[in-house]
Amino acid sequence: MFENRNFLLAILLSIAVLFGWQYFVAQPQIDRARQEAIETQPAQPQSDVAAPAPAPGDVPPITASPIPETPTAPIGETGMSREAALVQSPRIPIATSRLSGSINLKSGRIDDLRLNDFRETIDPESPTIVLLSPTGGPAGYFAEFGWIGTTPDIELPGSSTIWTTNDRARLTESTPVTLTYDNNAGLVFERTIAIDENYMFTVTDVVKNNTVEAVGLVPYGRVTRLGLPNVQGWIILHEGMIGVLGDEGLEEIGYTDGWFLKGFGDDKEFAYPDTDRGWLGITDKYWATALIPDKNRPFSARFAEFEQPNLLYQADFRSEAIAVPAKGTAQTTNQLFAGAKQVIVIDGYADDLDIYNFALLIDWGWFGFITKPLFQLMDIFFNFLGNFGLAILAVTVLIKLVFFPLANKSYKSMSMMKKVQPQMMEIRERFKDDRAAQQKALMELYKTEKINPVAGCWPMLVQVPVFFALYKVLFVTIEMRQAPFFGWVQDLAAPDPTSIFNLFGLIPWDPPLFMMVGVWPLIMGFTMFIQMKLNPAPTDPMQQMIFTWMPVVFTFMLATFPAGLVIYWAWNNTLSVLQQYVIMRRQGVNVDLWGNMAATFKRKPKDAGAKS
Repeated sequence: MFENRNFLLAILLSIAVLFGWQYFVAQPQIDRARQEAIETQPAQPQSDVAAPAPAPGDVPPITASPIPETPTAPIGETGMSREAALVQSPRIPIATSRLSGSINLKSGRIDDLRLNDFRETIDPESPTIVLLSPTGGPAGYFAEFGWIGTTPDIELPGSSTIWTTNDRARLTESTPVTLTYDNNAGLVFERTIAIDENYMFTVTDVVKNNTVEAVGLVPYGRVTRLGLPNVQGWIILHEGMIGVLGDEGLEEIGYTDGWFLKGFGDDKEFAYPDTDRGWLGITDKYWATALIPDKNRPFSARFAEFEQPNLLYQADFRSEAIAVPAKGTAQTTNQLFAGAKQVIVIDGYADDLDIYNFALLIDWGWFGFITKPLFQLMDIFFNFLGNFGLAILAVTVLIKLVFFPLANKSYKSMSMMKKVQPQMMEIRERFKDDRAAQQKALMELYKTEKINPVAGCWPMLVQVPVFFALYKVLFVTIEMRQAPFFGWVQDLAAPDPTSIFNLFGLIPWDPPLFMMVGVWPLIMGFTMFIQMKLNPAPTDPMQQMIFTWMPVVFTFMLATFPAGLVIYWAWNNTLSVLQQYVIMRRQGVNVDLWGNMAATFKRKPKDAGAKS
């Protein structure tokens, strides 16, 4: 037999345990693993030596031989700044409305990219977000495409190749650029790079074979990240290698995940041979770099970690080998997404470019069937109201209306529970030494009064999945990043920046994180306290103490959560209190809210028998 208060208590404590485990156990473990990975990195110059995965199948009609590793070259000077690394090679500017940076003519890589629309902080003068950076400087991160020969005697462009182009070349939405390399042995390589109005590069590679023999070439592409990046480290968010590769479904491999060894040595990989559709890359919380191989050719893919001479992570693919006929040409077209994971942009690419399951690049989680529709609903309200904070409030009202019949039935049951509270107290006192008889009498009372003691927990059960879905939306969607509300809340995805412990900024002191209890967490805690006082009071002293302190615990616990989530919880509590108050009055229940609140702070008289 579970009474209403026990069910409610179990649900609330489950939430507390979940978040407490994340904060006190999971997060420290992730931090330790990340620190250990950083400390064990060899103190050697950064290198980008890593080869793409093997090509699937044979290479008709050319006799295939073992495919060599991807050509690489030393990166030269180390310890340089990003700016110093950029000037080490000739470059073509990238200048679109949303992107700025350059293409490296030494290797033909895209290794310099900034996102014009996003800044590091809410300060409009703060630097724009850096996505890709050259090797040689800090946090090397690049994407490249190329060719691998099916025989070792073919001279191909590699990481040290200098491509040529028009002196005035400049990549914009309306002006693609063409790079050229002649190996002086009969092969001419042309690479045309185009960019749309958002973040999608289209890379078309053409090979002209001026020799008298056919040549076998394997197209490849890779995204490489040098060193372990600074990640959020939350279990509800994936950061690292990601992809959808044919029927394998969504693949997510984090930086500190357990890797399996392939063969001997320190290199570790996950390989996916013979895939005919999909994409792969590396994702951060808000940004991603993803390769979309040529849809007309099957390909093999791989996620790999290399530890020598330096730690690096790589997502790469090799397409089916191409036979370039004598005096003929061959062509392959691949795409590269490098930018912000905006929902409308990602979904647009998935539909307009027919990229298989590309929408999964955004981490909607296991409950995406709730999370994504919730975001879309919020986005609709945002387009009307112009503020995501107001959109959260509007969605909360709509959710309340949808579940009104269920909540109405629940609150009626709770009202009846409160009306029969004196009878319940009398039964417990009469059968205080006979638990079975007490439960039987209570069941008879519930049956007589037509009360369902479990019904009161349904509003909380409904609220829990919405709470987690909203938390996910606030945590992973870039639309919520630095989205302002009103007043001091200028970022709904960040915690309330105020704290009661420095009198909300009046005292010039920055409290530690656990003491950052701001205005909205206090409002949330107060509304939760009021809601507790509307419910039937537990008769057990221990339960009374738990219910009394629970708003305080939740206030501190949720203080470090996104402000948008705390605002939702406070607003939801307020609506619940109003709804429950009206229903209880209609049921004829005497709602002595102020008396219940005052009684919480009154000293209880000591049991006279305890003195003897």
